[in-house]
Amino acid sequence: MNVATKKPFLLALAAVTLDALGMGLVMPVLPGLLRALVPVGEVAGHYGVLVALYALMQVCCAPVLGALSDRHGRRPVLLASLAGGALDYAIMAAAPGLWVLYVGRVVSGISGATSAVAASCIADTAADQARTRRFGLMGACYGGGLMAGPAIGGLLGSVSLHAPFAAAAALNALAFLLAWLFLPETRRPRGATAPRPPVRFFAVPRPRAMPAALRPLLGVYFMIHLIGQIPAVLWVVFMEDRLHWGAPALGLSLAGFGTLHTLALGCLAGPLATRFGARRALLAGMLADAAGFVLMAFVGTDWLVAPILVLLAVGGVGMPALQGMLSATAGEHGQGALQGFLASLASLSGIVGPLLFSALYARPPAGWDGAVWLVGAMLYALCLPALRRRPAPGPR
Repeated sequence: MNVATKKPFLLALAAVTLDALGMGLVMPVLPGLLRALVPVGEVAGHYGVLVALYALMQVCCAPVLGALSDRHGRRPVLLASLAGGALDYAIMAAAPGLWVLYVGRVVSGISGATSAVAASCIADTAADQARTRRFGLMGACYGGGLMAGPAIGGLLGSVSLHAPFAAAAALNALAFLLAWLFLPETRRPRGATAPRPPVRFFAVPRPRAMPAALRPLLGVYFMIHLIGQIPAVLWVVFMEDRLHWGAPALGLSLAGFGTLHTLALGCLAGPLATRFGARRALLAGMLADAAGFVLMAFVGTDWLVAPILVLLAVGGVGMPALQGMLSATAGEHGQGALQGFLASLASLSGIVGPLLFSALYARPPAGWDGAVWLVGAMLYALCLPALRRRPAPGPR
């Protein structure tokens, strides 16, 4: 990695990590803050709406930020997003009323899609063969931030319910300062005759808006994120029902998975793609994840959970490989639009998946609670036809 590409890459990782930390900081105290603003019986409803509102804003606005970064550059869009996040969390720290929380979640969702712009910076400065490793490291940093954020937020929340919001504002301000001082523009200027990409505000993901060569891989990307909602939504309740686990065992398993997943993304994704190619790394990740899902369907003893966690963590290496394939296909001047679209698809899966899989778990076929895991494993088979042909690389 040469000096010209190392600095923007490291700063993009720092921005992603600090952004994830900021998001994770506020989650443990949001219900407590709501209890101070609404009757106890209304807390759960408002909490669900606030979480969904954030995801909805990401779905609608991540493509906008990506397209704006293609049009005006990565640096100004990233700086505006980080500044907006810092201001938003600072206002939410005061939280004079419920309406402030709602406005804050809208602004957070709009400005919180910094990962799409950061991914564009990484794609701008990496050769095709290095993108999988860099996307893996980005995923590891994001996951590490999300793991550390709730723990730190819980500790700060014991001091004051408003302290995590103030800390999140400070982290976004720090990321803004670092980017302002050290981040160069990574998007190369397009030619005078090249068309400027359109910017459609509040546009939900539309596969037809993307190049035809990308569409099969976009379907795979959405499907993998959708399948990933199964353990995200059902791990705790399934382990309580099947193995009768309590809070200590559940917390230990989640911490273990987070650690293994971060290590797999940071240490395994890049070498696998370099040695075997991105396509085979993606297939290996899908196979490992599907195997973990099958074992989950039939798990009956505690000791089997350890190999399941390893398989699910290794399954995560497929996503950086897929991101690398998509980035190579999008071409030099379409990275922002692509990364924004991907962030939007991921957020959309976060809305659809919990509703779909929780309903399936509540009313399982033949009354068997393991069916939802087998459904997840079988959904991977729908991705295989899209991986048979190699898409042509995008224009340089």
